[in-house]
Amino acid sequence: MSSFYEGKKVLVTGGTGMLGLNVIEQLLPTGAQIRATLHQRKPVINSEGIEYVWCDLTKREDCYRVVKDVDYVFLCAAVTSGAAVIVNNPVAHITANLIMNSQMLEAACFSGVKRLLFISSSTTYPPSDHPMKEEEMMDGDPHESVYGVGWMKRYTEKLCTFYRRRYKMGVAIVRPTNAFGKYDDFNYETAHVLPALVRRAFERQDPYVVWGTGNDVRDFIYAEDLACGLILALEKYCVGEGINIASGSTITIKEAVKLILKYTDYQDANVVFDSSKPSTFPKRLVDITKAREILGFKPKYTFEEGLKKMIEWYKPQRSS
Repeated sequence: MSSFYEGKKVLVTGGTGMLGLNVIEQLLPTGAQIRATLHQRKPVINSEGIEYVWCDLTKREDCYRVVKDVDYVFLCAAVTSGAAVIVNNPVAHITANLIMNSQMLEAACFSGVKRLLFISSSTTYPPSDHPMKEEEMMDGDPHESVYGVGWMKRYTEKLCTFYRRRYKMGVAIVRPTNAFGKYDDFNYETAHVLPALVRRAFERQDPYVVWGTGNDVRDFIYAEDLACGLILALEKYCVGEGINIASGSTITIKEAVKLILKYTDYQDANVVFDSSKPSTFPKRLVDITKAREILGFKPKYTFEEGLKKMIEWYKPQRSS
């Protein structure tokens, strides 16, 4: 294991979200001094190696407070939700995320933070039938269904590049595909597709309704793999340029549904695909050659292995 993080004070924003928690778990064995932000939820991981700080990152003074004496920052705090919110309320992800990210970049830069990682998104890419390379991001507008979110992420990437060029702060920009796994959000109002489908299967909903046609193609990455990729990116690619992190393999929603029903033991479900319900774009693929070559990134889990682990984690959570 690299000694890069040993003895360093590392801030993880979004300390109770899926990505923040997975990053924290991967950092704990490195010898880093971890500070994590809390907003509405109490700590999930209890460890003497973590300093928790309550804050509201839409407030400028809180951003400066949480980065004080910090060496590295992982920006994992974000307003997120599933397709229904994105389609029905497109601005839901824009304002708060722009405020948080821009203020955290400023606070980190002027407080002497050496390195910062921003989690962008594959929604920044225009529609395509092939795996998108990093340099293709500006070849067209983002898909209409994620137009606002895609441009919000693009703008924040440009801010990251600005801080890198103007102030020489190390900035890593990661563009992940759909993440899922341990600590995922299973609330129907905010859940992404996989946790929502897993919850419906455990509830034995009849009919078992799947939004869209089921033919959408996705690259789902297990959250632990993504967290490892983020940690590598902060260490090895703080150059203010985007880099894709994904599983490198694809699956249709129909195929994912079949596996979900298998591992929740609901194989006699009356499955109904409802194309009238909101979905985003039909195919989202990215090329991870750059991550393999520069970061040495290699996903540990297949989609099926990650899904089984997520379902095993969620089972005891359902009654808590």
